[in-house]
Amino acid sequence: MDLKAGLFYVFSALLLFASFRVVTARNTVHAALFLVLSFFQAAMIWMLLKAEFLAIVLVLVYVGAVMVLFLFVVMMLDINIDSVRKGFWRHRSLAVLVGVVIALEMAAVLMGGFRVSQEPKTLTAAGQVAGQFSNTRELGRLLYSDYIFPVQIAAVILLVAIIAAIALTLRGRKDSKHISASDQIRVRARDRLQMVKLAVTRPAEVVVVVAPAAAAAAAPVAEKKA
Repeated sequence: MDLKAGLFYVFSALLLFASFRVVTARNTVHAALFLVLSFFQAAMIWMLLKAEFLAIVLVLVYVGAVMVLFLFVVMMLDINIDSVRKGFWRHRSLAVLVGVVIALEMAAVLMGGFRVSQEPKTLTAAGQVAGQFSNTRELGRLLYSDYIFPVQIAAVILLVAIIAAIALTLRGRKDSKHISASDQIRVRARDRLQMVKLAVTRPAEVVVVVAPAAAAAAAPVAEKKA
């Protein structure tokens, strides 16, 4: 077994362990960190397969953006894991069935690739001109030539999502205090202070307060006079 095969088995074992801990970790933050570890191991496997562009995209997009955002959301929400896990094991039979089906489907797809005994001619030719071949350049050429229409559709969808996120953030809410920066800049000194002329202070009026006990004693006297 050469060094490349050894590294593949090491990265694969770490990937399986991290994936298992993502599901079984009790702490949500720990599960997210194990997911970051699994992404890094998958990126290393992509590097062994000479797909450096996919490895870099996996690290930059998923680890650098998505998972960091997910960690911030998890830490800010402070989710009660005990309430979420209630009734989790009641569906274990269905979960096992779905897992077995997925494993069989993946085995049916991947076992054909494992039976390849010799390296394809196209990869051999690409390896012979490794100094002149670039995966990133070839991928970019395919994206912007043969798949230009799907790329444009994805760009429009992302643009609509960005506009919708900004609109939802800046929408007028009654429970938020909105301050206009332009109004603050155009403010004048006389708008901040207003002189009000008040009337001359009058003496306080005398108010007689009768105690409840005295009022009760005076009530029979008033009835006798009547």
